[in-house]
Amino acid sequence: MAQIETHYQWMDRAIALAKMAGEAGEIPVGALIVKNGEAIATATNRKESDRDPTAHAEILAIRWAALTLQDWHLTGCTLYVTLEPCPMCAGAIVQARLSTLVYGADDPKTGSIRTVANLPDSPVSFHKLEAIAGIREQECQELLQAWFQKIR
Repeated sequence: MAQIETHYQWMDRAIALAKMAGEAGEIPVGALIVKNGEAIATATNRKESDRDPTAHAEILAIRWAALTLQDWHLTGCTLYVTLEPCPMCAGAIVQARLSTLVYGADDPKTGSIRTVANLPDSPVSFHKLEAIAGIREQECQELLQAWFQKIR
C-alpha cells in the first residue's frame, strides 16, 4: 500500500508540471524521474517553445536524468508521466533501461505501452520494464481534455 501512495505523490508532482506546460502553450504533459526516493529530473513538453519535435517531457526527463547520474543506464529509476508514452518515448524508455514506468492516462492515438502498441513487451525490446498505468488517471485525462477544448 505504501508503494501505491508513493506513486500517487509523485504523480501529483507530474500533474503540477503538466499544468505548467499547458500554461506555457504546450500540450500538458509532465514527467519526472525518481531514484532512491529522490527526483533527479523533471520536465514538461517543450515542442513548441524549443521548436523540436523530440522535446517530449519523457525524452527531456531522460536526458536530464542521464546528465545527473552521468550514465545513460537509468536502471533503478522510475519515470512518472501524466500520459502514456508515444512510440518515440517508449523506445527511449527501453533504451535508457528504466526499471519502472508509472503513467496516468492511456493515449488512444499513440500510446505505445499498452493502448495502441506494447513496445516494452514486443520482440524488439531487449529490456523488461515494469509498467503501471492509471495512477491519477482521471486528473490526467481531465487536464488534457480541458486544454484541448480551450485551444479548439
